[in-house]
Parts: sequence; structure tokens; C-alpha cells
Amino acid sequence: MPEVKFPFISASHLILFKDDRVLLSRRFQTGWKDGYYSVIAGHIDGKETVAGNMVREAKEEGNIDLIESALEVVHTMHRITDYGAEYMDFFLVPKTWSGEPTIMEKDKCDDLHWFLINELPENTVPYVRSAIENVQKGITFSEWREN
Repeated sequence: MPEVKFPFISASHLILFKDDRVLLSRRFQTGWKDGYYSVIAGHIDGKETVAGNMVREAKEEGNIDLIESALEVVHTMHRITDYGAEYMDFFLVPKTWSGEPTIMEKDKCDDLHWFLINELPENTVPYVRSAIENVQKGITFSEWREN
């Protein structure tokens, strides 16, 4: 019987820029970081690619149309949570996109807003803030440990 390896959870995150702004959504009634801003994101399902997951999540959460081949992974983060899970987070930027960003999951999000990239709200999820800052600096990999 093969040795069971440590499981990582994986998720994709959309960093959507428009001029000097980034799109953030405020979490609502999710049970985790409610009231904090994050980017459109989601867990990668089995047999789903990182880019395929991002295309699906962007449409489901924000009415944003993406093309897999137009997505670029610009940052990867190994994240250790304070509740014992470990993630491999992939942050993607699209070369092109369409649609009018709209809250599609009103039971999980209560605000979707363009923020100046250098003036993110104080209540931005800390690891997401760090990833956005790393993307701006051209840093492609980081590690994050929640306290």
C-alpha cells in the first residue's frame, strides 16, 4: 500500500486590476473572516486545473468571464492556517476579461468594489494583502503562517 502523503488544500485567487485599482469582495456570513475584503477565490475541485477553477469561480462569484489561456499565475503562496490546514494558493491575473463585476452570491458577499491598489481597506484579509503587495513587487512565491 502506498504511503499516504500530507494533504495540501489548493485554491485559486483572482487579482483583477483596472487602471490603478483592484477588485475586492467583502465576505459575508461564511463563518471565516466575515467583514473582511478578499479577492474572488475558491477551492480547486478534484480533476480541475488552476486556471479552470478560476474561470468557474470568477463567473459564479462575480459574473466575470475569463479564458483559461489568458490567465497567468503571478504568485504562489504556501499558507499555514491557524486552524491547522495548509494551502497552496495560486494568484492569477488575466490578460483579458469581460463582464460587469456583480455580486452573484449574495449569501456570501455583501460588497464588491474597486479599491486603489495602494489604499486597500484595513479589513483586507492579511494573506491576500500580502499576495497583492508581492505581485506588485514581482515576487512570485511566498510563505505565510497565520498566528
